[in-house]
Amino acid sequence: MKRSGKNTKLRNIAIIAHVDHGKTTLVDTMFEQSGLFRAGQEVDERIMDSMDLERERGITIAAKNCSVVWNNVKINIIDTPGHADFGGEVERALSMADGAILLVDASEGPLPQTRFVLKKALDAGLRIIVVINKLDRKDARPDEVLDEIYDLLIDLDATEDQLEFPLLYAIGRDGIAQKTLEEHGKNLNILFDTILKEIPPPSYDPDEPFQMLVSDLGYSDYLGRLAIGKIFNGMARYNDSLVCIGEHGEHLPLKISKLQIYKGMQFKEVDCADPGDIVVLSGIEDVKIGDTICTKEAPKALKRITVDEPTVSMKFTINSSPFCGKDGKFVQSSKIRERLTKETLINVAIQMEETEDRESFIVKGRGEFQMAILIETMRREGFELCVGRPEVIYQHKDGKKCEPIEHLFVDCAESFLGIVTEKLSTRKGKMTNLVNNGKGRVRIEFSVPSRALIGYRDEFLTDTKGTGIMNSYFAGYEAYRGDFPSRFTGSIVGDRSGKAVAYALFNLEPRGQIFIVPGDPVYEGMIIGEHNRDEDINANPCKEKKLSNMRAAGKDENVILAPVTPMTLERAINFIRDDEMVEVTPKSIRLRKTVLSAQKRHLVRASKKKKSG
Repeated sequence: MKRSGKNTKLRNIAIIAHVDHGKTTLVDTMFEQSGLFRAGQEVDERIMDSMDLERERGITIAAKNCSVVWNNVKINIIDTPGHADFGGEVERALSMADGAILLVDASEGPLPQTRFVLKKALDAGLRIIVVINKLDRKDARPDEVLDEIYDLLIDLDATEDQLEFPLLYAIGRDGIAQKTLEEHGKNLNILFDTILKEIPPPSYDPDEPFQMLVSDLGYSDYLGRLAIGKIFNGMARYNDSLVCIGEHGEHLPLKISKLQIYKGMQFKEVDCADPGDIVVLSGIEDVKIGDTICTKEAPKALKRITVDEPTVSMKFTINSSPFCGKDGKFVQSSKIRERLTKETLINVAIQMEETEDRESFIVKGRGEFQMAILIETMRREGFELCVGRPEVIYQHKDGKKCEPIEHLFVDCAESFLGIVTEKLSTRKGKMTNLVNNGKGRVRIEFSVPSRALIGYRDEFLTDTKGTGIMNSYFAGYEAYRGDFPSRFTGSIVGDRSGKAVAYALFNLEPRGQIFIVPGDPVYEGMIIGEHNRDEDINANPCKEKKLSNMRAAGKDENVILAPVTPMTLERAINFIRDDEMVEVTPKSIRLRKTVLSAQKRHLVRASKKKKSG
């Protein structure tokens, strides 16, 4: 009979929550109450959000680890992203956990992104603790939210055991947890105790040699590549000679030059680590997420982490505009290739393919939001590049063209129901559910093609006057639903290089919405606005007022222009058509035609008409 050991001094737990349900704040108070910080120590808020982008947007993008100690038991806390576009982060985070806390807002209830991560946790057979957070909200409805959680778990085919979850109520910001609605909690002790009682300690086979699954990668300027993962069996010791088993079964020898574990948010160097612990190994360069690190004498690979297939692709290319090299440090295709290759190593959900021209690359991922975060990160690192419109990845099954379909949830005021339904049905969306609770807002569910949502988010916010909430998750592939127009407007394209002039822009305003302000540098082929009609027009934004002896130079100069909304990366990516690109530099975001010359564009159009005619 096979023996089984348990490391009772350890618990590995993942935290699952929708964006903005209070996950990072709860972890802050867990740190505080477990005695991680000394009295009076100044600590930043939301310390788990380590990336600038996470702090700015208030979302978790990369899964991270930390640990607290409670009653001499170490609890490794694994953060998971709350957005389906970062699903690759979810799979690798859950591979290290033995249980999960499902954190749900007491007013909003379980939302779509929660569903995505929770499904993965249930499939992995993790024990779930439910925490209904933000109990102090004026619009809190904990009883209805609990019913919604049961409905969600039943819908996700949870087992009998998973349905009998321990339930806690919390106010994460105040560091309070309680078992019932009536009692008044004083601290998070009950949460810590529930974790120790309900989450199983990591189990291992005492007869098996050392095995560790690489779930994350890090990089240190001093130690090089860092392999992060959970020890499934055996013990790791400093200076051990091991092997890394790659994707295709190849063995790579390595020596542990440094062995570290998590202590709070920091690493702590140790001589040996126990089974079930999450460790950081240095001393291996060529390691990928999903590899197994084990002993030389008995090499045995663990099951690799698998991630869902990418559904969106984008073309990344060098910046070929006349302003190339003015803002960025890295403009060469070799630097862009190097950076994208590094991203594929760290992020399992991203894939990169080379193209024939060697200056552009096809990057595949989970969604346009994930792509936007990658581009924004590269931009902040000093890269200059151009990116094309996101395109969905089609599949062919039994000779039929299939496309990715999203399950879309919309929450908006009743008065906007008509416009939202009309726009989505034009984009081949099908309404599957409508809930009107009589309080002025409606919840609608749609089944829509992924391509329908590219460029729709901004339109949705305009249609609902900024009050609508929209979330979606990938539902699988279905038969192609047919073509639909992605944009009903054309572009106003600059026809020469120079600086934009107020007089010229004022006269262009009746033609559509302008994107630039006076003094902005422009070039031929740069998109300076959105045309009211569906065709593109070429215009001169640098045209100055003709002076005559009847008019003085300063007369009529007080032109008042309509305010211009600054161009954001997401808005730019959503706006462009197939023959357009976004030029991204550390200082600016510009829209441009792929072919800059007006004459060449005219020839391309003429040849297309000839072929179709």
